Amino acid sequence: MTAPDGTPRRTRGRRAEALAERHLAGLGYRTLARNHATRQGEVDLVCQDGDVICFVEVRSRSSAAQGSPLETVGPAKARRVVAAATDWAARHGALDHPLRFDVVAVLLDGEEPRFELVRGAFDASGQACP
Repeated sequence: MTAPDGTPRRTRGRRAEALAERHLAGLGYRTLARNHATRQGEVDLVCQDGDVICFVEVRSRSSAAQGSPLETVGPAKARRVVAAATDWAARHGALDHPLRFDVVAVLLDGEEPRFELVRGAFDASGQACP
């Protein structure tokens, strides 16, 4: 499947994840894992921000014409991220740490990517946080 700009979606998605990881590192996040997948879902990045374990969903678009990439994370997607995050936390003894679900939007419509980070975008039930 290809994106509107002709780039294969998976290729654009992996590029956006790498760019988001670099952006988060600049904000002090430390990457613990990438693309943790289970039958129930996948989490793009597992990071540490201070003492908080952050499960980061990266969304990208090649144009803002169809809206923000953030708009593509609905309750069903959030629940799949939570399922994968719970699996990762259980396997790595992190269930007793503070956990947070973040979303990074990457807009690839110019020479330089643009980022929008939403810390605590949704809770452990998959519901959007205010």
